[in-house]
Amino acid sequence: MVLISGAVQCPSELSAQDVKTLSQVWQTIDAQSCPYQYNFHMHTRCSDGQLTPEALIEQATMIGLQGMAITDHHSVRGYERAAKWLTQHRSDLDIIPHLWTGVEITSTLEDVAVHILGYGFDPNHAAIAPYLNSKSPHGRAARAKVVVRAIQQAGGLAVLAHPARYRKSYLELIPAAAAAGIDGIETYYAYRKEKPWQPTPQTTPGVKALVDQVGLLHTCGTDTHGLNLRLRV
Repeated sequence: MVLISGAVQCPSELSAQDVKTLSQVWQTIDAQSCPYQYNFHMHTRCSDGQLTPEALIEQATMIGLQGMAITDHHSVRGYERAAKWLTQHRSDLDIIPHLWTGVEITSTLEDVAVHILGYGFDPNHAAIAPYLNSKSPHGRAARAKVVVRAIQQAGGLAVLAHPARYRKSYLELIPAAAAAGIDGIETYYAYRKEKPWQPTPQTTPGVKALVDQVGLLHTCGTDTHGLNLRLRV
């Protein structure tokens, strides 16, 4: 496990875009990493979640998360508000989780609608701007290869979210995502909304084996839209 100094003394653009550390963390991710150590898939009221960004980040500090990202749909407003809250409350916190920039983008892959997660990107970069306007992209802009390229041009890492939730099998979509240049796959995911949260045992081993085979990074997240970061609701 990569210890990220619990660690960021205060959130900053530099730490939020530190993809080197993020990549190192993802190389250590396993089925036990989420939801108490890391959580890279969460939503706030800035898209379709129930928590305010401030309530979400406060709950994350209470859980003791080491690293995290808010992945609202086509928006970084939740991240910005959470980062501001961390800065304002840093003197009251013993440990501040490493907060990376994040977003979830609607895309198309193999003629199937999918979601691509972006992390550690510069939200002010021109390449990512069309995907941060609270609207789903259409046409060429929605193609997975184009979305992945935009995230990477903005300095970030791209991940295929919940690969076993789509109309085509993950056996087709993961290799296709790899061919599109994606960096990682959300390997650990609670497809059946397990309580307590855990990666679905019937699906995870197959996903992990294929991700390892194509040489991509593993990520995890609860994909919470509710009031509890430790559950998929």
